[in-house]
Amino acid sequence: MTLHYERLSGLDASFLALESRETHMHVGAVAVFGPGEYSSDEGVDIEVLRGIISARLDQIPRYKQRLATIPIEGQPVWVDDEHFDLGLHVRHFALPHPGTEEQLKSLAGVIFSQPLDRTQPLWEMNIVEGLEGGGFALISKIHHCMIDGMSGIDLMAAILDFTPDVEIVEPKPWIPRPAPNGTELAVREISRSISAIVANLANVSRVREELGDLTGDWAHKIRATMASLSSGWLTSTGKTPLNGDIGPTRLFDWTSLPLQGVKDIKNSHGVTVNDAMLAIVAGAVRTYLLEEGAMSKAEVASTEFRIMAPVSVRSDTQTGNPGNQVAMWLLTLPIAEPDPARRIKIIHGETKMLKETDQALGASTLVSVSTGAPATLVSLAARLGSRARPFNMTITNVPGPMFPLYMGGSRMLSTYPLVPLWRSHGAGIAMFSISGSIDVGINMAQAVVGDAGALARHLQASFEELSNADPLAETPQDDAAPEKVSTAPKTPKKAPPMGTR
Repeated sequence: MTLHYERLSGLDASFLALESRETHMHVGAVAVFGPGEYSSDEGVDIEVLRGIISARLDQIPRYKQRLATIPIEGQPVWVDDEHFDLGLHVRHFALPHPGTEEQLKSLAGVIFSQPLDRTQPLWEMNIVEGLEGGGFALISKIHHCMIDGMSGIDLMAAILDFTPDVEIVEPKPWIPRPAPNGTELAVREISRSISAIVANLANVSRVREELGDLTGDWAHKIRATMASLSSGWLTSTGKTPLNGDIGPTRLFDWTSLPLQGVKDIKNSHGVTVNDAMLAIVAGAVRTYLLEEGAMSKAEVASTEFRIMAPVSVRSDTQTGNPGNQVAMWLLTLPIAEPDPARRIKIIHGETKMLKETDQALGASTLVSVSTGAPATLVSLAARLGSRARPFNMTITNVPGPMFPLYMGGSRMLSTYPLVPLWRSHGAGIAMFSISGSIDVGINMAQAVVGDAGALARHLQASFEELSNADPLAETPQDDAAPEKVSTAPKTPKKAPPMGTR
């Protein structure tokens, strides 16, 4: 009998370690679909939609696996769930009449406030009928230890169709591979460790001839790692009205920006789409702190507001693989700068410096060297990092498909993604481009953010302000927000941030 299990990577395990009653480490989205063959004003055919999902799960076996733990070491592993039940993961809801967008947002907040059950596979899809105008919504929730933004695109490709034609295929019978018990896991891990040591000793004869190549490669990685650490990971940033004790309850709101309008900003200012979106967020945060947070301009000018932006380091050969292949950028938003044209120029300078110093490689190197660390150390490091609050907000930007997608014959109209909140982070912003729009999902802690719609309103206002900003206008240097100039050594460029165009 062949026993099967898979170790989680150090990064995937860290997302488990970060989770607490207040910090739910699931990602997700609210996807809205129009009417179709199996959805109308009268409701949805839930069994048909369940059948479609069930048939596609063969492409993503991780969705039929649960967590187990190696004794003593505490390392989490994936094992096949011998009691997998699709009904526990694909759920059916109906909004009360009239089924408004605000009611859907409220339901999403309730669903996102609840952590996933670790005794089950760590995902759920909630199909919601009763929307004004027909159609349905799909509120998905997946633990971050299973998925990152780019592997989320792979998941979408598996679940959705390119045409409205519906083909219902009988799913294959689920035959779980036997999982080792606790004693067997411990014995196998001891054997694996000994085998690794023996293999390393056998390869010692090749070390000398490979040393030259390794030296140059690691010198590059060390420079990138030091640049990443010096960007602020070891220091706490300023506390703002968007930071505080977050509690477990979430609010979820969204808005959409025209992709062509954002591209117009990109072209007129000579930056990337990602730069433009970060500048829009910077303007929104500035006005939020001034108007909703009641901070004075002097207080805003003296406050450092850092964000963490995930960067995909997934190679072409890793497409379709589950788990996380990301590193993290850390950069300061110029919230002290009142001029939108100057804000986008400062952000462009920062992101250019981050690329030139290869900080995505530096951050991924830090993750890779910790992969073999015991789970207790990974957990301790993750929790210490979150308590230091090296950044104020997470912002992620994932490029989506620019062609129609369907589920059960219904076209997907919009997708508003969710990024989890770290300890003391009152809001997180996730962006997803689809069908000519950039859909923005805003995850918020109810204990910190009083007005659920405020950030969405400020994002729209900041977009309009930046759209009307003259990129050719001469703007004076603001002493409160000087442009950063990099003095770090330049190294070859690596992976761009998610959403860079």
